[in-house]
Amino acid sequence: MASAAQSSLSRSIEDYLKAILELESEGTPAQTTAIAEALAVAPPSVSGMLKRLAEAGLIEHLPYRGVMLSPGGRRAALKVVRRHRVLESYLMSKLGYDWDTVHDEAERLEHAVSDQLIERMAMALGNPRYDPHGAPIPTTAGEVERPDHVALTEIPVGDVAELRMVSDKEPERLRYLASLGLKPGATFEVLSRQPFRGPVTIRLGGVISRDQVIGHELAGSLWCSVVEREVG
Repeated sequence: MASAAQSSLSRSIEDYLKAILELESEGTPAQTTAIAEALAVAPPSVSGMLKRLAEAGLIEHLPYRGVMLSPGGRRAALKVVRRHRVLESYLMSKLGYDWDTVHDEAERLEHAVSDQLIERMAMALGNPRYDPHGAPIPTTAGEVERPDHVALTEIPVGDVAELRMVSDKEPERLRYLASLGLKPGATFEVLSRQPFRGPVTIRLGGVISRDQVIGHELAGSLWCSVVEREVG
């Protein structure tokens, strides 16, 4: 039944499944209003599509809480995510796209490319584990790494951390981060954190060290791992 639904509403269904998967990643069921906001559609349209997805066996309704993907729905969503992240990686690595423009291009292509083409792209790239923004790429078996990163706002003062992942959805933010040298793999020391949701000051490594003040909201969207803890 799911196959029939996907053949008749392929792009719409894939967009919904991907949005639900992303909302679920926060540990709670996806609610209608959140799905509508994520997809920029009216809540009544969401309700209608959720009914179709439930009938196709792709989601499960949790009364008064929202919806969650069924095992089949999760597999389908992860397949779309794999396509998207392999495309981002290929477009940047092989075709010279910038990391702030590649998301929108991958969004347009992810519903059109075949699985065979995606696998050839992945092989040409050496089967990368992460996309250009640091997000894990699901495997062909439908498995995906669960990052244990923490937000920059949670890194203790004095620790050295590595930036591991950023959101790919805001081009202006990505351009700004690139101008600061803050891409996945960048390392820095946390120098200070101001109270009451104040900014974080970091010292970037490299040939020439430089200090940079990062606002609280931006710092909260930078996912990192500690590589060296303060001694003493």
